[in-house]
Amino acid sequence: MNYMLPISYAWGNFTVLAVGIWAIVQRDSLDAITMFLTGLLLTVLTDIIHISIFYPSHDFLSDAKRFSIGMAIFSLLLKPVSCYLVYRMYRERGGEYTFNIDQDRSTYEPIDQPDVPPQWPSPGKAAHPPY
Repeated sequence: MNYMLPISYAWGNFTVLAVGIWAIVQRDSLDAITMFLTGLLLTVLTDIIHISIFYPSHDFLSDAKRFSIGMAIFSLLLKPVSCYLVYRMYRERGGEYTFNIDQDRSTYEPIDQPDVPPQWPSPGKAAHPPY
């Protein structure tokens, strides 16, 4: 990284890498993959901020710094692809992302008034004769 970007850039990306390793090792954990996906999405935002603030001017841009910033931009460009692949892993592990503003109320069942059929026949209905 050629000491061009601050240490917070390295800490953020290495932390997400560690959570990613944890998510791969713990195949049955939905929390691990959720934390990994959230971390990836957060580092996309922080990487954009770090690169835009700490990009050096043209006068101070050496070959090593140019390569370092190029790799940071390349990493930033690959993160949406990584987010998509991690989201597919999340769905395979049984995770659901439901965001419905207009919810279907046809399956609503009130729990305070249960529908219990009467035990005795109503007086308006005639009883069936025994066979």
